[in-house]
Amino acid sequence: MTYPRNFSHIGITVTDLEQAVAFYTQVMGWYLIMPPTTITEDDSAIGIMCNDVFGPGWGSFRIAHLATGDKIGIELFEFPNSERREQNFEFWKTGVFHFSVQDPDVEGLAARIVAAGGKQRMPIREYFPGEKPYRMVYMEDPFGNILEIYSHSYELTYSAGAYQGQ
Repeated sequence: MTYPRNFSHIGITVTDLEQAVAFYTQVMGWYLIMPPTTITEDDSAIGIMCNDVFGPGWGSFRIAHLATGDKIGIELFEFPNSERREQNFEFWKTGVFHFSVQDPDVEGLAARIVAAGGKQRMPIREYFPGEKPYRMVYMEDPFGNILEIYSHSYELTYSAGAYQGQ
């Protein structure tokens, strides 16, 4: 039987784990549920799982676990060779190119992200100018990861048509 699965978590690679934990807890308000921890290639259960994912020779990495207000998990990874992508917005290539959060104060959250070293990629836009207060903006965290802020829920925004017929 097919049914809609719940979203569990997303993994995000960063260049500075402590700075990322500070950003995502202080600016985004997410909960820290496991502080930065070093994972080493070995015969432990987690070491074997990482071998399955990364292949042999990965060595070690650092990880922290956070959770959003609606219980979605966030894994932050810092690898020894983590580097910020020069072209971080290759939206035409397969894979995740952004994640989105919801905050009725789009302007306030955008300003806090910029103040913390992030970037606003566009002006805040309205889906239904003059009709409904649904707003959105694309941002970058301080590590170059793309995030979007919605003023209203995804379901509410798109069930209203958002941009049909335009």
